[in-house]
Amino acid sequence: MAGPAFEKIAIMGAGLIGSSIAHAAREAGAARHVVLYDSSEDVRTRAAGLGLGDVVGTPAEACQDAGAIFLCVPVGAIAETTQAIAPHMSRGAILTDVGSVKESALSAMQDHCPAGVHLIPGHPIAGTEKSGPEAGFATLFRNAWHILTPLPAQEETYNSAVDRLAGFWEMLGAKVEIMDAARHDRVLAITSHLPHLIAYNIVSTAYDMESVGEGEVVKYSAGGFRDFTRIAASDPVMWRDVFLNNKDAVLETLGRFSEDLAALQRAIRWGDGDTLMREFERARGIRKAIIEAGQDSAVANFGRNSDETET
Repeated sequence: MAGPAFEKIAIMGAGLIGSSIAHAAREAGAARHVVLYDSSEDVRTRAAGLGLGDVVGTPAEACQDAGAIFLCVPVGAIAETTQAIAPHMSRGAILTDVGSVKESALSAMQDHCPAGVHLIPGHPIAGTEKSGPEAGFATLFRNAWHILTPLPAQEETYNSAVDRLAGFWEMLGAKVEIMDAARHDRVLAITSHLPHLIAYNIVSTAYDMESVGEGEVVKYSAGGFRDFTRIAASDPVMWRDVFLNNKDAVLETLGRFSEDLAALQRAIRWGDGDTLMREFERARGIRKAIIEAGQDSAVANFGRNSDETET
């Protein structure tokens, strides 16, 4: 795409994803003018000193004449945010989001999106356990998938808007995939939502164990437990909203997980090593496939900096 995808973009919410979009768009030249708004005065003050773009004090200032508006707020705040900015969006603008749940986000935006605005929900499969404007960085979306869940059977101008938004994300380094919203929510329930739920639960269980009082779980935490604590350090407001807004898919996936976990429990109880080996080997195959797909590296990672010495 020659030149910027948009003259002006408005980013509503200056957390990890919003600030990363701002950094990446400015670095890639994907937008000529980047404007950010956050409902928190403290976040706005912090964001203003980070070189993210123009940080403004009202939704109206942010959205005026913006070619694309990015809702970078928790899923539970999408309806309220869309309602607040609806009077200020220009006809022909694109309204999109970055939420991890798409069916509920689509419904929330549809309830308040004005006629003439192209509604195109989206979700970058990228992030860290950090939050806040300081957590953002320009390379967050590089080689990451960005899923768009556009409305079906729309007019040609809408399809052109989808292409334009896809081009924007590609300029930020992302790989764009088009997907049905319901399918997105089922896929993410197993690849993202359930792992986070398990991580929160394991860390909570460890916290409740008597040995935590003696510092043993923290002192002797192995790499597996440290990985779970990293995931469990994610923004609790965001993940509360994810589970409440994708509950059907999560509960279905959790039911299947519980059945499989019960089977492993029985194998351990009855000394069924063959079952354990079969399941463990199958799991190793998934890890190999993820590495071959370029979704992770085979380099050993113990949750420590590479310059630290193992003892």
